[in-house]
Amino acid sequence: MKKVIVGALSGLVAGIIDMIPMMLQKLTWDANLSALTMWIVVGIFISTIDWKINSVLKGVFVSLLVLLPTAILIGWKEPMSLIPITIMTIILGGILGYSVDKITKKQGV
Repeated sequence: MKKVIVGALSGLVAGIIDMIPMMLQKLTWDANLSALTMWIVVGIFISTIDWKINSVLKGVFVSLLVLLPTAILIGWKEPMSLIPITIMTIILGGILGYSVDKITKKQGV
């Protein structure tokens, strides 16, 4: 259970970081809340999935997999917007994977 809490809280931080440029662009609140909840879910998944790969790669893969259904919807109407979304997902996913791994190992969970 501690891993899930670490993942959710780490995902919350990643979601807030992701929302900052979105809020500066004055995107709608549904888009902001969608990004925030995606990162919380990604954090939980990263903390509970036991893949025997580098933690950064695990974070990138999980975050891209979770983004995929939304990316299809976004790309259908605004394909160019997928470039910054994918870049941010790769960066935050890698950082989140690394952070969750280090925090859970430090806490011994």
